Amino acid sequence: MASSKRKAPVFDAKPFLSNMGATHLTLEAHQTIFTQGDPADAIFYIEEGRIKITVLSHEGKEAVVAILDSGDFFGEGCLTGQPLRMATVSTMTDCAIVRLEKAAVIRLLHEDHEFSELFMLFLLKRNIRVEEDLVDQLFNSSEKRLARILLLLANFGKDGQPETIIPKVSQETLAQMVGTTRGRVNAFMNKFRRLGFIEYNGKLEIHSSLLNVILHD
Repeated sequence: MASSKRKAPVFDAKPFLSNMGATHLTLEAHQTIFTQGDPADAIFYIEEGRIKITVLSHEGKEAVVAILDSGDFFGEGCLTGQPLRMATVSTMTDCAIVRLEKAAVIRLLHEDHEFSELFMLFLLKRNIRVEEDLVDQLFNSSEKRLARILLLLANFGKDGQPETIIPKVSQETLAQMVGTTRGRVNAFMNKFRRLGFIEYNGKLEIHSSLLNVILHD
């Protein structure tokens, strides 16, 4: 008997982009898309590539709060009346990004039920990820947080096959995400490599055995 369980739809914004006054951007790695404090007047969709979101405190301390991949939106805070950007977004790899005017997105959310449903699914998934990140920060060690971040970068746990080989991420960026020092990240990375959980030589290769770090008490 066939299962009646409904599979969650996969978000694909491409069919809607032509109706949203989209501007297509081709960016190289390490380019800034917008800066904390800029006017918030559009949202963005990642067709290809990877970006990072950072925040800067009044004391000048920078933290990486998220890394997003193909198929993700960012800058959606403008839809809730956010007048200024609360973070800086920059590319980590070469990217193909679509800029969507705020008014066009709001119109489509009101007029197209399918787009509205899929966009809501995206927001719910993002909210779950934020909650998981908070629990991770509160209860897990720096070593476990680093292992989880590396697995997320390789898309372990997402639909489809994980990308075991990923572009090299600087240890400074990893330290900002974990909330620890670069020295500790370096020590953990050397340990993971010694145990055969990862390999890195220009590019970073993540093995599923790294899950043992998270599952081990």
